[in-house]
Amino acid sequence: MNIWVIDDDLVSQFATQYRIEQSNVSCYVATYDSATKALRSIKDILANEEEMPNILLLDLVMPLMDGWKFLEELERIYTVKNNMKVYVLSAFNNYKDRDLAKKHPLVHGYFDKPLSEVDMNEILNDL
Repeated sequence: MNIWVIDDDLVSQFATQYRIEQSNVSCYVATYDSATKALRSIKDILANEEEMPNILLLDLVMPLMDGWKFLEELERIYTVKNNMKVYVLSAFNNYKDRDLAKKHPLVHGYFDKPLSEVDMNEILNDL
């Protein structure tokens, strides 16, 4: 299993990666501190016809390209939506973002940071 954490905050990255490791699931975890870097990697994967990550854990509030813009770009270039599941992680309890995430065709869930053990299990059980 391949899980990507896309978050500009290093503490949040570490906490999310730690939670994944605590789940005892055998997986590779890649971290990206910007949505633009992650999008560039996805474009490279698509160009080389490699395997996409199974799970993206995406922060919404990031400089240069926020999570919503990332999702917009991802939706434009990636058509096989069932092979990769995107989950939004947010430190802010914003009901507007939660409602938008529920309606977005690429988003499979919305979780508050830091990710709890229960939330991580829910994500992994959704595969």
